[in-house]
Amino acid sequence: MAKTEEYLRKPEWLKIKLNTNESYKGLKKMMREKNLHTVCEEAKCPNIHECWAERKTATFMILGDVCTRACRFCAVKTGLPNELDWQEPERVAESVEQMGLKHVVITAVARDDLKDGGAEVFAETVRAVRRRNPYCTIEVLPSDMMGKKENLEILMEARPNILNHNIETVERLTPRVRARATYERSLTFLQRSKEMHPDIPTKSSLMIGLGETKEEIINTMDDLRAHDVDIMTIGQYLQPTKKHLKVQKYYTPDEFAELKDIAMKKGFSHCESGPLVRSSYHADEQVNEAQVHEEANKYKKA
Repeated sequence: MAKTEEYLRKPEWLKIKLNTNESYKGLKKMMREKNLHTVCEEAKCPNIHECWAERKTATFMILGDVCTRACRFCAVKTGLPNELDWQEPERVAESVEQMGLKHVVITAVARDDLKDGGAEVFAETVRAVRRRNPYCTIEVLPSDMMGKKENLEILMEARPNILNHNIETVERLTPRVRARATYERSLTFLQRSKEMHPDIPTKSSLMIGLGETKEEIINTMDDLRAHDVDIMTIGQYLQPTKKHLKVQKYYTPDEFAELKDIAMKKGFSHCESGPLVRSSYHADEQVNEAQVHEEANKYKKA
């Protein structure tokens, strides 16, 4: 078998500039003190220094740090999760307040061991963050919560500013790349969230470089638009360890720019597309400012 490019030198455009200023150090110290997890660290995100040090945004990972699924692209630990920590929502909210974050993404490990998929803790985290930080925008990035509509309803009633659920890969590759999740279930999950609250933008992310074709990428865009998804991100898959799926192709910045142009012509309101783009990359730019103030005022009056 021929070596894939993953074992060769990565292209120049994948080199990362590190920035460990006081904002970055302070956020990392606080995470440890409050026993919190971030997907930025757990999933080895290449943008952690930019987001923590420069943009003052962060992606908290709630419901523990052990996932019940074992997706072949993901670096997060898998196994039997711990008991729920009902103090976690308040600790997340306190951290957001102390760091003065202007945008927060709340994601979670998949909790297929729970009847509600973790929806109630998710919703309470949104409410806790907004109580302490009314002008901080909140994006949620849940699993498919086993496709149960009632679980999604619990989360959506907390009214996040953006509902993000990742399609991850094209339909043909889904069984090989994702564990338990299905392509159609993810599309249904996104459609239902829009039906529940039409004013809350929906978002999804696609990672490329796993062997998909350009036609399949474009078909995925069409499927997302057909299910009323507003925002899309497209990024390069990077193999986190030798145990994970190998990279089949490194796309160039020009190819990512072309995909962004195609996506915008398809009708997405916003598309981030680039080699180092991840699901929550520049997420603070994708929020409707009017909606932010409307939600903040509701909490002030309450």
